[in-house]
Amino acid sequence: MAAFDYAKVKDPTFFAENVLPPHASGKIYPTREEMLAGESSMALRLDGLWKFAYAKNYASAIPGFEKEDYDCTLWDEIHVPAHIQMEGYDVPQYANTQYPWDGREEVQQGGIPERFNPVASYVKYFELPEAMQNKPLRVEFEGVESGMALWLNGQYVGYTEDTFSAHAFDLTPYVKPGINKLAAQVFKWTSSSWCEDQDFYRFSGIYRSVWLYAIPEVHLEDLSVRTLFEGEGFSHADLEVKLKTSGAGSACLTLKEGEKELFSESVSLEKAAHFSHRVESPKLWSAEEPNLYDLEIVLYNAAGEAVEYTTRKVGFRKFEMKGNRMLINGKRIVFKGANRHEFSAVTGRACSPEETELDVRTMKQNNINAIRTSHYQNQDLLYDLCDRYGLYMIAENNLETHGTWDAYNMGTRGKEFLLPDGKPEWREMMLNRLRATYERDKNHPAVVIWSLGNESFGGETLLEMSEMLRQLDNTRLVHYEGVYWDPRYPQTTDMESRMYAKVTDIEAYLAQGDVRPFINCEYSHAMGNSCGALHKYTELADRENSGYQGGFIWDYIDQSIFKKDRYGKWFQAFGGDFGERPTDYNFSGNGIVYGGDRAPSPKMQEVKFCYQNIAVEVDAAAFRVWNKNLFVSTDAYDCFALLQKDGVLVREWKLEGITVAPDSKRDFPLPVELPTAPGEYALTISFRLKADTLWAKAGHEVAFGQGIIAKIDAPAKAKAAPFVVTCGTHNIGVRGEHFDALFSDLNGGLTSYRWGGKEMIEEVPRPNFWRAPIDNDMGNNMAGLRGQWKLASLYATTKGVGKAIPNPTGGTTYINPVHEVLEDSVVVKYQYNLQTTPAAGCTLTYRVFGDGRIETTLHWDPVEGLPGMPEFGVLFKINADYDHLEWYGNGPAETYWDRQHGAKLGVYRNLVADNMAQYLVPQECGAKTGVRWAKVTDRKGRGLLFTAAEPMTFSALPYTPHEMENARHPYELPPVHYTVIRAIGAQMGVGGDDSWGAPVHPEYIPDASKSMDFTFSFQGI
Repeated sequence: MAAFDYAKVKDPTFFAENVLPPHASGKIYPTREEMLAGESSMALRLDGLWKFAYAKNYASAIPGFEKEDYDCTLWDEIHVPAHIQMEGYDVPQYANTQYPWDGREEVQQGGIPERFNPVASYVKYFELPEAMQNKPLRVEFEGVESGMALWLNGQYVGYTEDTFSAHAFDLTPYVKPGINKLAAQVFKWTSSSWCEDQDFYRFSGIYRSVWLYAIPEVHLEDLSVRTLFEGEGFSHADLEVKLKTSGAGSACLTLKEGEKELFSESVSLEKAAHFSHRVESPKLWSAEEPNLYDLEIVLYNAAGEAVEYTTRKVGFRKFEMKGNRMLINGKRIVFKGANRHEFSAVTGRACSPEETELDVRTMKQNNINAIRTSHYQNQDLLYDLCDRYGLYMIAENNLETHGTWDAYNMGTRGKEFLLPDGKPEWREMMLNRLRATYERDKNHPAVVIWSLGNESFGGETLLEMSEMLRQLDNTRLVHYEGVYWDPRYPQTTDMESRMYAKVTDIEAYLAQGDVRPFINCEYSHAMGNSCGALHKYTELADRENSGYQGGFIWDYIDQSIFKKDRYGKWFQAFGGDFGERPTDYNFSGNGIVYGGDRAPSPKMQEVKFCYQNIAVEVDAAAFRVWNKNLFVSTDAYDCFALLQKDGVLVREWKLEGITVAPDSKRDFPLPVELPTAPGEYALTISFRLKADTLWAKAGHEVAFGQGIIAKIDAPAKAKAAPFVVTCGTHNIGVRGEHFDALFSDLNGGLTSYRWGGKEMIEEVPRPNFWRAPIDNDMGNNMAGLRGQWKLASLYATTKGVGKAIPNPTGGTTYINPVHEVLEDSVVVKYQYNLQTTPAAGCTLTYRVFGDGRIETTLHWDPVEGLPGMPEFGVLFKINADYDHLEWYGNGPAETYWDRQHGAKLGVYRNLVADNMAQYLVPQECGAKTGVRWAKVTDRKGRGLLFTAAEPMTFSALPYTPHEMENARHPYELPPVHYTVIRAIGAQMGVGGDDSWGAPVHPEYIPDASKSMDFTFSFQGI
């Protein structure tokens, strides 16, 4: 039968036809040698070039292409695996909750787009190798988006949906000698698209690998492995194995620990063979110690001949709920997690093995211990890597119907619009999807929690799904966040799970008493410059036996795609950049690593520190170590002490005897005598890997703590240098040996500062109260609420304000600036009208010393009724040739008031351009907190030195806040003409509890109702 009824594509009861039952992931080999080599003569990978035809809808697709006699050899070719949108057909479309065809075609259940529903027709010609001939033959597609009809040699084979599950078909009745024609038709939109409304790019095509494989007379159809512990102890475990096979014979099971064989036993095969063996003193698997054993299975036919080999990794671990706490191997777990979309800026969701492994290594290097596979099954490799490297997993089922309950919550649609709720026509699809998730990933020790899906409200079907999981698997827990929104069936989830709950919300929940443990399945929305106040969540989790057991940052990687601008330069494109509408624009950029190169963004510095498993506090008396690891002593690491004087390393040495047992605290005396010479002394205690691991080399720092142990002032400076003052009609000049400065009343400020005869400033320095809005600001309307501070920065005036004196011709004259000549300096003071409502002003005072140093003080008198300031500082513009930055302060990555715990005090250097973080949309970035001094110089080391008696925030960027704010893409930024310096007394934090309304925490916002003074100095060098 070659015919296929396209009308069924929109029918939710028709989602699979002739699809073989799902099975556990893993490869099977015909000989031991091939198993060890990872190559099989009984399997043929069909990845590579396929013949291809594209149609914008089914009506325009080529009819009859699947027929055996239809010649497709002259068609175009396309790579498999790949999305068609990444291969030049159709375009990627990013959408969040809205259905992608909303407004283009009707959004009505029971319907899918008809005018534009891209149909991709694929053909692969193949000839079976001799070893695979005359045997039962199957084909497995590891991932197709979103629906596929399949034919072999013109005969209809079957149909499948569920984008992220593997689907296998029996080809035996249709295969023939010689050349075979495998034909597939892939539909972008199907009934399943209603259940795949995740916050991601929408693609289509065969985007994961395709395998042909032949099976021998005895074949392992499926395998289930469980490790079971009795009672409270972990002295032994029962390894339980269930084999589902076809054909008569026997199996030999061998368990190995490295090269050591623990046992080898044979069992007779029936339809489902059960095997159990007790293992004494197993080495337990955890994210801290991912101990794995090898289970080798050999199948024999009735004649006793070995016909099939396979091996599986086994991790002995116990995950349970006990006393309203989730425990791993008997210890309370804290998830220090991240959500991870499977994404590549080059290939979309068709991630390469190298990219996937890089993600896992980067997570381990930055103390992330858990992944939530948001919101679907990822490729098999990720689960294998999490087993090996040690990462806990919430394995999420491919389900999200956010667009339906979003419309219901908004009141634009009724309850009948909700999916799946209890609708009978969707029930089997939901259970089928979840069963596929469970069966494929059930043997991975890394998987500790099953998740039903994401943002699909609630109802009877989800309850039934959870009950099915519990029947299938009593070794894991079940997660579903939607119960918070629809509490009709609270038993759907085993834990309280929410998204973006604030710390105060979590505390209120836990205060109720005997309640289920709490996790934030999504939190700290990492969109653009974000992750502020992350420390508050980790501090909550650190409270003794806290019911808050961690969370998963949203999310791991920016969903961005390489694209060329009109001038041929590559950039990271986001929603809307491909001309697709509707779209949700840059809401795809929420990563703690950049999309382009997968490198950690500046936010990762804070994540690594907040997630570290060893906390260290240092002061002038001692240092205290809290080992938060559950199973690993600090003996597993080398401990180093580093002494810095004024940010420069004086001494580094290894400490012995810094032993702290798991989940314990201990104090240690300072390993150095307190200094007596002038200077600021910081002591850092650093824990580092003793040996190479899978994820980092020996010496990699896993945790640190730093504190100031002494600060000794230097003796007073020598006598002040001489200077000359010149008072003109409109200008005041101050000159010394190496400099001269000019202050103007006409231009309202410092118009010239020359050092060594060279002009150092390009524009008059101005009070600045604005920073370029970040993504979180846009979500909470910061620009609307605080926009007058932008006007105050741009349009402050010195006209009509200042010292009032009688005018001989009548009226009043305002002298601005006011100047005063002192014994050691000249003081020039400007008063500004800031054009705010209510009216406010500020004072900027320059005190010029004979050595060329200009002490600058910005003063603010409190005003009631004004919103908090985005920034309180002074902005300078100097020539762009001064493009080198060196600072003594927090680093190395950018830091902010509410995101600086992960920084270290030290001396750092970079280029000014390096401080432009690669956020998808230009925004505030590159700030440095805790700065004692900073130099902005040219390549010869000449420029300006900024100092502050009290640590300041400092910024040196190629653009003003206003230039950054006006650009939606980096390529929209103007050519660089200046280095823009901002010396900052206070700047609001970046926030990040969420990006659609959550404000920066009030303690991290400069308060305009309180008096503020900020003093710093600058001088030529």
